Amino acid sequence: MSTGEIRVNNLSSQFYVAKPVDRRDPNLLLKRGIWAYFLLLIFEGALRKWVFPGLSTPLLVVRDPLALWLVLLAWKRNLLPSNLYVNGMITIGLIGIVTALAFGHGNFAVAIYGARILMFHFPLIFVIGKVFDRDDVIKIGKTTIWITIPMAILIAMQFYSPQSAFVNRGVGGDMKGGGFDGAMGFFRPPATFSFTNGTALFFGFAALYVFYFWLTPNSINRLALIGATLGVLIAIPLSISRSLLSLVLACVLFSLVAISRNPKYLGKMLLAIVALIITFLVLSQFSVFATPLEVFTHRFTSANETEGGVSGVFVDRFLGGMVGAIIESAQKPFFGYGIGMGTSVGSMLIAGDHTVYLISEGEWGRLIGEMGIIMGFSVILIRIAFVWNMAVDSFKKLAVGDFLPWMICSIGILAIMQGQWAQPTSLGFDVILGGLALAALRAPNRKLWALRPVEDINGPTIGH
Repeated sequence: MSTGEIRVNNLSSQFYVAKPVDRRDPNLLLKRGIWAYFLLLIFEGALRKWVFPGLSTPLLVVRDPLALWLVLLAWKRNLLPSNLYVNGMITIGLIGIVTALAFGHGNFAVAIYGARILMFHFPLIFVIGKVFDRDDVIKIGKTTIWITIPMAILIAMQFYSPQSAFVNRGVGGDMKGGGFDGAMGFFRPPATFSFTNGTALFFGFAALYVFYFWLTPNSINRLALIGATLGVLIAIPLSISRSLLSLVLACVLFSLVAISRNPKYLGKMLLAIVALIITFLVLSQFSVFATPLEVFTHRFTSANETEGGVSGVFVDRFLGGMVGAIIESAQKPFFGYGIGMGTSVGSMLIAGDHTVYLISEGEWGRLIGEMGIIMGFSVILIRIAFVWNMAVDSFKKLAVGDFLPWMICSIGILAIMQGQWAQPTSLGFDVILGGLALAALRAPNRKLWALRPVEDINGPTIGH
């Protein structure tokens, strides 16, 4: 493209006339670091299981120094926003280290490991939102769409293979397998992740982009989109995960809300839904799909009966975890048992067993148990406030036909608000979701393009 050539970018219903003024991106190094964080999130488990099993322990924290470096570099370049969210989390993290050593478990390594969540990873959300723009969010989505196809093939192989097979090898080359008990003798496949929760999180992440690209199909390769759609569809029963089903249903709900604000897209969505139903019915006639569907149905039914039905699951896992954490806080020390104690690494260093929960399996219970009612509840409030503002800003974009940030919220709202940040994979996806939501609210990089908007689009109100 020559210097004087004019380029038009179509951002949903918004049009920008752009003239390239500088091809050098001053934030290229930071962007590459964020991409590395994203790719390590997806393939970190594969490295720990299949490529470098002898390095499985250090690879568990391979994204930590990268997150620290990105935050420090962004701070040095004045790209780390100074706001209540970032300053509040860093302050609580620092105080949490002191209280853990003075009044809690007293283990410095555990305290640092716990504080890194608040001091490195959470600020990274705002670094991503500041460095990335909408175009970068789309690139992440297109990459995810292409990865979804082989990922679906992999979990199919894991589902039908014994736990002793190479594809099911556990962390550190564990020959017992990395699958988690599912139903009817089948195990939940972990895909390329260290644990099976990564499968649900990845395909949920892929689902939000699948729905977005079906609403804007001209922006991606149609065959890749069809392949990824089928991948998400078959991943639901293959994963034997109720969490994945809930994430996909959240995408459906948010899509319907988006369409209600822009009825002209109703036809596209109805056509896609009919196509999915027909595809589902056709696939169910083949044993390769019918078997995992039967297994998933069996687990869904038996688990719901055990947990008191669908309403019981909702109350126990969502409202119960939140309310219960606050009620039980009176039984916890004022400064908690010490930051980091509720993580798997904390359990290993303190109790010698990473599989036990020393404080609480629920995120809110962990936060209050680790840091006490004041600091723990402050972290919870910061997360709620962040999610609320993110959702409000994204909802406003629907009025101009911009679905991207809203679809990211479909997965990100609950994940960021009460996702299990003590678990590295869950933490990583929540950081990516929060950062991409902020970045999606921004126009393409104005330092690279002289943009003249036909209609002004306001940037995010929470990233400054």
